[in-house]
Amino acid sequence: MNQALEPLVYTELLQLYAEYTATVDAGNWDGWPEFFTEDCVYKLQPRENHERGLPLATLHFHSKGMLQDRVYGIRETLFHDPYYQRHVVSLPRVLAVDRGRWFLEANYAVFRTKLGEISTVFNVGRYLDEVVRVDGALKFASRFCIYDSEMIPNAIIYPI
Repeated sequence: MNQALEPLVYTELLQLYAEYTATVDAGNWDGWPEFFTEDCVYKLQPRENHERGLPLATLHFHSKGMLQDRVYGIRETLFHDPYYQRHVVSLPRVLAVDRGRWFLEANYAVFRTKLGEISTVFNVGRYLDEVVRVDGALKFASRFCIYDSEMIPNAIIYPI
């Protein structure tokens, strides 16, 4: 059942998207999992697999605890050339509202800058999100990052 979306709620959703992007772009890895519910799903998947209903994903996490484990991996176990990311995210389009759940879609482009190099387009696609309210705050119950290209760089270290 679709319900009307109140303007104040849409403003809150915009703020959620803006804060998420600012947190990831700033490299605030401890802050990243806090945007999600305890039993969230975060998936990074090529468009071809998503459209065909194939389950294979580049990254697939099933809980906030798994996101926190990824943060540990970023900090302590993954060895890579450091880089900066910058997200450009479209306004989210509301697909449906159903009993306190908001289903949204937004396009994204992520640019990567390695030290001493020029910036490049790193990853482009769309978010498919389910957002809920937990203790008064909006959180992602699921975030699917569906990227357009079948080819990706040799590693995706940071969240998209």
